[in-house]
Amino acid sequence: MTTSHSLLSAAEQTRQRQARYNSRKRVNQIALTLALAAMAFGLFWLVWILWETIRLGVGGLSLALFTEMTPPPNEAGGISNAIFGSFVMVMMATFVGTPIGIMAGVYLAEYDTHGWLASITRFVNDILLSAPSIVIGLFVYAVVVARFKSFSAYAGILALALIVIPVVIRTTENMLLLVPAGLREAAYALGTPKWKVISMVTLRAARAGVITGVLLGVARIAGETAPLLFTALNNQFWNSDLSKPMASLPVTIFKFAMSPYENWQQLAWAGVFLITVAVLGLNILARVLTRQK
Repeated sequence: MTTSHSLLSAAEQTRQRQARYNSRKRVNQIALTLALAAMAFGLFWLVWILWETIRLGVGGLSLALFTEMTPPPNEAGGISNAIFGSFVMVMMATFVGTPIGIMAGVYLAEYDTHGWLASITRFVNDILLSAPSIVIGLFVYAVVVARFKSFSAYAGILALALIVIPVVIRTTENMLLLVPAGLREAAYALGTPKWKVISMVTLRAARAGVITGVLLGVARIAGETAPLLFTALNNQFWNSDLSKPMASLPVTIFKFAMSPYENWQQLAWAGVFLITVAVLGLNILARVLTRQK
């Protein structure tokens, strides 16, 4: 009697385990199907956007696009002044924001990991990371443009730098915290001063990640329009004076895409294609550096 009862109990346990397995398998299949559907939905729109950008943007590519300035309505021309303005402001903003971001990230990861100043810095950095770019543009407008009563490329550079800095800070801190403590301890055991440990050991070990953060910051500001509308404004002519309004690709695209003129719309799509290629190239470069790491 006991043996038959044990056999019944074992069979019942086997059926329960099989039922649980079947239930989990069904849930897993449903979750996998939903995940694949969500991925397909996102890829569909991404491919469509890229296809439209290529289809409409490639048609506007020409030598004049890179050699001539923005034209009047219904006349031939290019966007060389906007390309130059975007390049100058993005590079200058990166040059200003990268050292500040790296040094702040080093401080948070190496000097004051749990202090009150570090907590405040992280809190402010998180706010800047999540703040809409138009808020940063309006802030720079109130502080710089309204005070000096003039739009300028300097104001645009400052606004873009404020967008780069929190990205670089977060990336630098995270990458430095991933460096094994044994590397630091080995350097300290040899009598190496702290500043040299940071510059020659930890930063060198986290170099690929830090560079990736800088490239992602550049990719983010390359297509920003709102901050530049409040700061650098726009300029239909070639301008290399940073104290005056300067043209940029995002603002030119915004202006031309909203116009009823066909030649302006074609130039806008060509500008969209250039920015897409530039951002795509930066993201691919960031992935390659991360893979090497």
